[in-house]
Parts: sequence; C-alpha cells; structure tokens
Amino acid sequence: MRNEVKIMGLILAIVIAGAFIGSRYYRSSVQEVRKPTANTSTSAPSGQLVREDSPTMGPADAKVTLVEFYDPECESCASFAPVVKKIYSDYGGKVRLVMRYMPLHKNSITAANFLEAAGEQGKYWEAQDLLFKKQGEWGEKHGAPPDPNAPSINLLFDKYAKELGIDMDKARASINARKFDEKISRDRKDGQDLGVRKTPSFFVNGRELARFGEADLRSLIDEEMKK
Repeated sequence: MRNEVKIMGLILAIVIAGAFIGSRYYRSSVQEVRKPTANTSTSAPSGQLVREDSPTMGPADAKVTLVEFYDPECESCASFAPVVKKIYSDYGGKVRLVMRYMPLHKNSITAANFLEAAGEQGKYWEAQDLLFKKQGEWGEKHGAPPDPNAPSINLLFDKYAKELGIDMDKARASINARKFDEKISRDRKDGQDLGVRKTPSFFVNGRELARFGEADLRSLIDEEMKK
C-alpha cells in the first residue's frame, strides 16, 4: 500500500511538473512569435503613398519606391536628409524617392508652400536642401524662447528665393492664391490615414519602417531588392 501511494505521488508530481514546464514553454513560444524584428513592417495602400503631383526623384519603374513623410521644420528630418540622399545615390537608379508633407510645426505649412512654389520653377530639391540648411534661422528651436529681433519668416524666404534664383513675385502670387493648400492638406490626411504620427516616417514599397535609422532603412530596401 505504501509503495502504491509513493508511486501515485510520484506520478502526480511528474504530471504537475510537466504541466508547469509546458505552460512556460507555451508562454515563451508566444512571446518569441510576437517579438518584433528590426525590419518588422506593415504594408500600406499604394494609392495613399504616392500621388501624381508628389515631388519625385528617380525612375518611375525603379525596383524600390522609398516614400518619406516629412516636415520641413523637423530637426530630425533635416539631420537625416543627407543620409536619405546618399541612400538614393548609392542604389544607382534602382530607388525612386518620393516626398510627402506631414506639417506638425508652427512654420511648416509656410515652408511647404515655399517649397511648392520653388518646385513650380524647377527648384524643389534645391529649395529643400536650403531650408534644411537654414532651418536654425527660420524654424522653431525646441526649448528655446522666440528671438524678438529675428527677421520675419517672409523676409527670410525672400532672401532664400534670391539665393535660389527664384522669381519671388511669381512664387508669392501662387502662395497668396492658396494654390498648394489642398495638396499639403491631402498629404497630411494621407499620412494620418496610414498611421504616420511622427517625422520622418518611411515606407519602402509600401512597407513601413518600424525602427528609425540608416541601417534599418537600408536593410528594408535590400529585402525589397531581393524580391
């Protein structure tokens, strides 16, 4: 009888231990499946990513389309812009770069209007480079109080127009006519519908970059290149 009790106790202990181990294994398996990798991404509807009038660099039939939602006044966008241009250059015509607006700061809509007006005169990319370079002059500085002696944004943009060789009277006429308001608002809505909440945000062939950084962006592009 004692032996039978011992055997039953041993069997019960084995069953309990097995259940405990099995439970832990299941939980760890679920956690492993759900754990995101560096290139975890979600796909986005192509119609919301690229519009016919979106500023574009590179061939329309490129293997990879890289879409960036950006704010001209965003400090991270400005600092990462040279990286984006280098990535575009490094892939030698295999990447199409598309820019979309996501205005989130005080002066960003004014800046987007200036960029569009410059684009009408064939100077979009030059204007973008200049606004990023001069962002400290015209953009809000995080944590810094406004400078009461700073020139107005309109005077600064007039100066930039001269640097770029833009006809500012023509550009101002387009801006005053609110010619670009609908486009900028549409870009922002497209971005919001896609879940864009910060800038810069990137999509590679419709796949959203999960973690911001050069290495992860290149890795996602390489994945799409291999398809």
